[in-house]
Amino acid sequence: MPKIKAVEKRIWDVEGFDVQFHQNGKDVRGDKQGVPQYGYERAAKNDMTVSEWRDTRFHNSYPGYQVEVLDGDGAFVHGGTKLGTVRDTYEE
Repeated sequence: MPKIKAVEKRIWDVEGFDVQFHQNGKDVRGDKQGVPQYGYERAAKNDMTVSEWRDTRFHNSYPGYQVEVLDGDGAFVHGGTKLGTVRDTYEE
């Protein structure tokens, strides 16, 4: 089983945005092991919202964890934001 930081990197590689794992309201250390690797091969569609991505991709793969999606400046993104908008913040 990979470490959290490896899963976060895999999400970046597939989805094109950074994430931060949380558990019980606290940031999860990157060296924590025992989580499955992110299983998706293709990025979610740009018109999917952050909340939809969390519900359909993240929570199904990582029950017991929460996730924050970060924009290109490292700020947390609101759940109603489209993934395409988030990805665009990294291209500037």
